[in-house]
Amino acid sequence: MSMKSKRREDSQFAICINNNGYEASLEVGKLYRLVSSDEAASHGYVCVIDESGDDYAYLASRFVL
Repeated sequence: MSMKSKRREDSQFAICINNNGYEASLEVGKLYRLVSSDEAASHGYVCVIDESGDDYAYLASRFVL
């Protein structure tokens, strides 16, 4: 199995359901790729690749996994 196909299998996504205060960074109803972060998760956050193209932590309650 190549690394490229391995990454696809490990990819997880979330749908934004609340962008209040982050309208420029998140779009409601859009699918975002999750970036693994145990530290963010331990504080109730998820890291996603947002509209800037970078990964940022947002409250997990803003998304449906």
